[in-house]
Amino acid sequence: MKPTNQLTELSIKQAKPKDKQYKLTDGEGMYLRVYPNSSKYWQLQYWFDGKQKILSFGVWPETSLKEARDKRFEAKKKIKEGINPIEEKKEILKSLDLIQEEEKIRETTTFKMVAKEWFSRQSLQWTERHSRGVLSSLNMHVYRDLGEMPIYSISKQDIISTLRKLEAEGKNETCYRIRQKIEAIFSYAEVEGHCTGNPAKDLQQILTKPQPKSQNSLPISELPEFLKKMDADKVTAPTTLLAMKFIILTFVRTQELRFADWKEFDIDSSEPLWVIPADRMKMRKIHHVPLSRQAVNILNEMQKYSGKEGYVFPQYYNSKKAMSENTLLYFSNRLGYAGRNTIHGFRSVASTVLNESRKWHPDVIERQLAHQESNKVRNAYNRAEHLDERRRMMQWWSDYIDSVAIKTNI
Repeated sequence: MKPTNQLTELSIKQAKPKDKQYKLTDGEGMYLRVYPNSSKYWQLQYWFDGKQKILSFGVWPETSLKEARDKRFEAKKKIKEGINPIEEKKEILKSLDLIQEEEKIRETTTFKMVAKEWFSRQSLQWTERHSRGVLSSLNMHVYRDLGEMPIYSISKQDIISTLRKLEAEGKNETCYRIRQKIEAIFSYAEVEGHCTGNPAKDLQQILTKPQPKSQNSLPISELPEFLKKMDADKVTAPTTLLAMKFIILTFVRTQELRFADWKEFDIDSSEPLWVIPADRMKMRKIHHVPLSRQAVNILNEMQKYSGKEGYVFPQYYNSKKAMSENTLLYFSNRLGYAGRNTIHGFRSVASTVLNESRKWHPDVIERQLAHQESNKVRNAYNRAEHLDERRRMMQWWSDYIDSVAIKTNI
């Protein structure tokens, strides 16, 4: 059982405001919420009819610690009797000045304030790049309309109005993602007692559904010609050429290749392996890439340029920096494939060839592509890494690429 009566008048008096509001817990669901403006409000969190509720007791020091505890005792008693103290309080507060105090809190708790709280907690699980993207999208598309509004007062129509502006600009994908962020912020606000509902919920039904982005990929019939042009190129930096060959053999995502670090690789064992950390993967799960003989040869060659520490595929003239995001795409474009091929498209080529060969189970292919399993039951069933079969498959794929390349030179 959690301890109660943890606070003292002295500890409350000494509690200083911070950049963000925070709680001082006294026990049995009661806490003191301390705001950046130095205000301190008593609140009780409890469950009633299967729903979480927040009851406010007043402001410290007008409401002392002892008085707050007495109110907690009375509220707990009513809850046991099947009485919701919030509903009872609504009737009582109609004639009390505390209504004005609560309105003051509600009026000064803006959407932006709550969004910052939500962001500070959620961003602990995100990469720095993703965090910057979320913050930028909120600043550009949300705060200008909703930022300074009291969060309790924001309606569905307010949110729809904001989202419709993005739709009018043809930014359906952005609109869809912004709605998800707003819904997440309101879910957080509801739990924290800043509002009593989520006006962003179910709005996806009235929005224009974004079309899935198609990643242009080479027809399989054009792969031999691409490989021939790539090998014949005499202008591109050798590190770029090696990176292109490596990404074709491993069909990882561009970001995963760009920030590959030598410490992630074991190329000297009998079963060479690249282990990509979860924080660099799209699905936030560790990913294993069995390395074929051809892939290991490329890595041995890369050691001439990048050594054995830091980035495996750095910039050609600055080994301390990761390869630029568009280096491989520019290379592909210069070979004559602008608008016809993306680097991500090689994943589609590999998937097609491997599936059409009928040599490999679809689960093995999907696991190597590091795709999210859409079926939750199937996802739970397929937790096995299939590593041995994936190793054989990756060697088969590399041999296939070699055979295709040889045909172009005959």
